[in-house]
Amino acid sequence: MNLSTLQPITVTCPRCQTETQQRLYGPCANCVAELYAKFPGVAREMSTEDYVPKMNVTPNAVATKD
Repeated sequence: MNLSTLQPITVTCPRCQTETQQRLYGPCANCVAELYAKFPGVAREMSTEDYVPKMNVTPNAVATKD
């Protein structure tokens, strides 16, 4: 599906129930702006521990075959 060729259609915003012209169904431009202001997507660094398998986990015979 090529999104640049879609024609705007009349849809009802699922958040504020107003009629708007959009190419795809979803929140209207005003609601999107409000949501971005209310819930800013701030990137942050996450650290996780390295995976250490349990002692009862053994490799299968195919993986250890020489």
